[in-house]
Formats: sequence, C-alpha cells, structure tokens
Amino acid sequence: MRLSELKRNEKGEVIRISNDNKRLRRRMLDMGVTKGVVIKVRRIAPLGDPISLELRGYELCLRKRELDNIEVNRL
Repeated sequence: MRLSELKRNEKGEVIRISNDNKRLRRRMLDMGVTKGVVIKVRRIAPLGDPISLELRGYELCLRKRELDNIEVNRL
C-alpha cells in the first residue's frame, strides 16, 4: 500500500521508494525515509494535504503526492 493511504495514528514500515523521480527519491533518503524505517501518521490537514509524519524521533510534513511514491506495510 502507499504511505498516503494510511489513516491518522496508523504506522507503516517502508518497503521501497519509487525510482520515477530521482530528485524526490534523494530528498526522501536525505530526510531519513529509508527502507525498513517505521513511520507513524500524526496529523492530516483538514483538506488532506499536507500530512504530518513521525519517524526517527522527529516530525516531518509532506504533500500527499510525495507520499504516493512510498510503499509501506501497515503495522
């Protein structure tokens, strides 16, 4: 499933990041979104974009279209 499909307070483990956009992939890796990391959806904005995530002890806000490129296993 895609990370953008998780609901509030759900967790997912990253399986892979899409290779379609090399710049976006590099940016995700630089921010700590790597294979095997557990990500929790903290908050979703009223209109659904952006989405606040918790990973590796910090909070990260990303657009839904960016989260569509990340595949996760729901935990």
